Amino acid sequence: MFDPIPDLSTARILVSNDDGLDAPGLAVLERVARSLSDDVWVVAPETEQSGAGHSLTLHDPIRYTARGERRFAVRGTPTDCVLLAVKRFMADRGPDLVLSGINRGGNIGEDVTYSGTVAVAMEGTLLGVRSIALSQQFADGDAIPWATGERLAGDVIRRACAAPWTRDVLINVNLPDRPPEQVKGVRLARQGKRVGSSRFSENLVERVDPRGRPYVWIGVEQVRAFNGADTDLHAVAEGYIAVTPLCIDLTDQGTMASMARVF
Repeated sequence: MFDPIPDLSTARILVSNDDGLDAPGLAVLERVARSLSDDVWVVAPETEQSGAGHSLTLHDPIRYTARGERRFAVRGTPTDCVLLAVKRFMADRGPDLVLSGINRGGNIGEDVTYSGTVAVAMEGTLLGVRSIALSQQFADGDAIPWATGERLAGDVIRRACAAPWTRDVLINVNLPDRPPEQVKGVRLARQGKRVGSSRFSENLVERVDPRGRPYVWIGVEQVRAFNGADTDLHAVAEGYIAVTPLCIDLTDQGTMASMARVF
């Protein structure tokens, strides 16, 4: 189990994301982290890596640039960033807490399988550090309510860290598309699933370039129906902050039992 951290003021915190070092959500989370502790490190991708998932750079060198004290831009994936931070930049003393985000857009339901934001927390967990991913839901075309995370994320992080949790678990936090004064509260919620088509599969846009060669854009389709009132999808839609523990162990025990009869 990860032991509780009742007081984060002496904690060493690593902040990363998948939207890149200059993303506004990272700036919000960095301010939140600095309200919790003075020992904050920021190691993030040099450019946006949304949808990178839990990928590593294996066949190219990973270059990085110092962007100030305890602040680095990495030319690689979100996972690369955490690995370099823990094993290289913070080798003298690793982080007590990894914070990822705040992502521009939700990471709920099946989104977590694609998410570079969740991958940051996943890599932190695999390296033995308690880790929290944070994402901000918003409607296309509307202003992103960054003030919600600025005002409310710190309390969620404190409360989560005050509890013990299993060492192969990360915490996934999704903030609703509402200003902070309209957020109804916090709900523990299981990972949901959208009903019908997947988020991406039904929105492939095929075009032809000026040389006559076909290409495809993968669009983003928001499917509104989902599978249960106890899910992260429902909680966020109702105006709550969704807190979802996600397990690194993806083994399904029920299928293990049925397969044991044939293998």
